[in-house]
Order: sequence, then structure tokens, then C-alpha cells
Amino acid sequence: MNKPPDRRRRRQLLMMAPALLLPTWARSTSPAGPPPVIRPTDVLRFPQDFGAHPAFHTEWWYITGSLQTLTEPARTYGFQITFFRSRVDVATRSPSHFAARQLVFAHTALSDVSQGRLLHDQRIAREGFGLAEAAQDDTRITLRDWTLKRQGPATQSSYHSHITARDFSLDLRFNQTQPLLLQGDAGYSRKGPHPEQASHYYSQPQLAVQGQIRHQQQTVPVKGKAWLDHEWSESLLDKEAVGWDWIGMNLHDGSALTAFRLRRADGSTLWSGGSWRRQGEAPRSLKPDEVRFTPGRTWVSPATAARYPVSWLVDVAGTRYEVRARMDNQELDSRQSTGGVYWEGLSELRDAQGRSVGSGYLEMTGYVAAMSL
Repeated sequence: MNKPPDRRRRRQLLMMAPALLLPTWARSTSPAGPPPVIRPTDVLRFPQDFGAHPAFHTEWWYITGSLQTLTEPARTYGFQITFFRSRVDVATRSPSHFAARQLVFAHTALSDVSQGRLLHDQRIAREGFGLAEAAQDDTRITLRDWTLKRQGPATQSSYHSHITARDFSLDLRFNQTQPLLLQGDAGYSRKGPHPEQASHYYSQPQLAVQGQIRHQQQTVPVKGKAWLDHEWSESLLDKEAVGWDWIGMNLHDGSALTAFRLRRADGSTLWSGGSWRRQGEAPRSLKPDEVRFTPGRTWVSPATAARYPVSWLVDVAGTRYEVRARMDNQELDSRQSTGGVYWEGLSELRDAQGRSVGSGYLEMTGYVAAMSL
């Protein structure tokens, strides 16, 4: 059993360590007043709900997608940009302006499919002092020189992100092409058998991407498609859940598919759900008995010895799809920020006849150690 660090180490952790996976000593202090609750009767309002919700413990803005270079030789990349905000309860009653009440941290990754190589980076900082901010009135997040900002009417969002990582940089714009997708019941998304195990959750699928990437001393123009998730919660994971498997897929015909399951330690499904919006139709919220994940081929990480299924059969409301990773090694070690290791990467969606029908991201957590949110 881990024991709390000494006083000096506590101060160091609050300066630089993640709140999403802070140890028990740092999360046991309750916030001032009763904790907020995610309710199915809450109505999401935009543009304000594009912004941060600092009263809640955990929040993230998550963009993934595929890019194609516009110069020869043509190359395909997958990318991930994720900004997190996390409330630090241990500092709630501190009068100091230097107390870490909110932490902002971020992950980014670039999958070079042609070379089978994954590049990634991470950052973390206390909110404030001009270094880190997650604005409350709209999506406007800054972590030193990593940024994500939204502009335009609520029904015509345009995002811009600039990331300068160790081995690559991204300068990308994302334009909304479809209506906002409210996940679950009008944005109330159950994540477990108890009603309080839920989040507010919306997506922006089928984003049109343009911009440039810098990689291997070359800057090249790119275009592609992306998927954005924004989710916030107070209490998310059931005590039986060790992690989750999730897909967000942009189909070639304009449809959008979300499917996920919360997983027990023995690999069985604790809870599942998702959404299915066919092109031109209203979205359908998927019930737990309508989603089934069946693992296929596995890949063993040489870094962690974790065994990840890199292909899945995913049954959604009676329709079967296969999800195939575009490359096996898309494991990310985020122990310098969120404290965990997970697999997240560009994947292809195929129908029952083996035809490619879409592209998106597969995420798998809890394969190295149980997640804690």
C-alpha cells in the first residue's frame, strides 16, 4: 500500500504532479460546501458550457483525428490533443494565492503510420500566473505555449490549437460541419450502475481539419477529419471498474459512432453505452445491452508488458463492426502528468464484409494498472 509522502514531497507534488490521479491524502479533503452533482435534468447551454466547470473535480477537452499531407510523398498521421483540468481539494481552504486549487495538464501525440512510430509529450502547471488557464465562458485553454481556443456562433464552432512538443509541432484549425452531438440523455452520460456515476458529455464529430505539422525538420500542410469530446464530472468510476475501452469513429458517409465499456479486473463488462448518429438522422443513445466489445488480436508492449487488444469486434444495436489499429505501438506513458499508462491510437472501422467504412480513435485504459478518477 502506498503511504503519503512527507511534507516537503507533498509541496513538490502539488507544484508539479497530476490531480487526476493524486494520491488519497491529496484528494480526501472535501471542497468548501457540498460537492456538485451531475443530474439528468441539467440543461447544457452554449457557448458557456464550451468553457470550464471548475466546481467539478475532473474535466477534459479531447481532440483526435487523422491527417493526410498535401505534399508528396503522401503520408498519413494520427494525432491527439487533450487538455485536462482538475480541482485540488487539499488547497480549498488555503488563503495563499500560491495554493494549487486547479491544475491544468495536457497530452499530445502524433502517430506516423508510414514509419510505425509514435511521438508524444505532456505538460502540467497550476492554474494562474499567466502560465495556465481554462476559461469558464468558452473553450479557451492555455498551458504555456500549448493552446486550444474556440470562436464563432455556438452552432458554427471553429477551433484552433497550437502545440509545440519535443519532437513535433501542430498548428491546426477545426471547423464544425455537423450539429453538436449531446451524448447520453441530452448530455447526461451514465458511466456505471449508480446514477451519480455520470458525466456531462458532448462531442463535435466530423470536424474538418486544416493546418500544418512540423516533423523531422520539415513543415508540411495537412488536412483531415477530427473528433472533439468535452466531458466533466465529480464521481465517474465505480469501485469495480479498472478501466475502459472507447471508440469515437467518423464514418465515411458522415455518420458518427461512439461506443464504450467500463471493464472489471477479470475483463468482463461492468457498464457500456454510446451513441449512434446516422447521416441525416437524429442521434440514438445506446443502452448497455446494445453495446458489446469482443477482443481480437493482441499486442504486448515491450515497455510495460501490458497486453492490449489492437483489434475488436464491436456490436452496436445489432450491427457488427471491426476496429483495427493502424499501428500496434500507440501506448502512451503519462506518468509525468496524469500518472498512468494507456493505449490510444488511430484505428480503422470495418463493416461485417471487411470494407473500410470509417476512421477514428480507439482508447484503452487500465491495462497496466487500475485507473483512478
